[in-house]
Amino acid sequence: MIKESLHGQLAALKEYFDRSTRVLTEEDSTFAPAPGMLTAAQQVAHAAQTVDWFFVGAFAPDGFPMDFEEQAKEIQATKSLTTARESMERALATAKEVIDAHSDEEWTAPLPPGPIMGGQPRLSIFGGLTDHTAHHRGALSVYSRMLGKVPPMPYMEM
Repeated sequence: MIKESLHGQLAALKEYFDRSTRVLTEEDSTFAPAPGMLTAAQQVAHAAQTVDWFFVGAFAPDGFPMDFEEQAKEIQATKSLTTARESMERALATAKEVIDAHSDEEWTAPLPPGPIMGGQPRLSIFGGLTDHTAHHRGALSVYSRMLGKVPPMPYMEM
């Protein structure tokens, strides 16, 4: 029952992210509102990377990987929105596998102590992941508008 709910939350996350960002095209990959900000492709790549980060951290004995500098280097290398979207697809596919690989008891067991959700049930990563992804799809909606595009409502077709 728990795993079914987790799969549902992941499916909603994907649907909302895809819908919110679908007006962006490959030609928009390198758009950033100002120098030094993430590009559209980097925003998507970062969101994908964070999906992996949450699922690795949920089951790692030492908790969440905290080498943010190394993670940022990976993101900075991303130049293509297509490649970034492929990364998101892979991350979500892996997330589904991780959901299925663990029992309900494992999902309700506490996360390791630490600064990231320490001691909360593992399934609490879904709230953090949903918030994080919503933050980036919101930023990408702003990027879309700055490019003269109108992003659709994330929650339903109009």
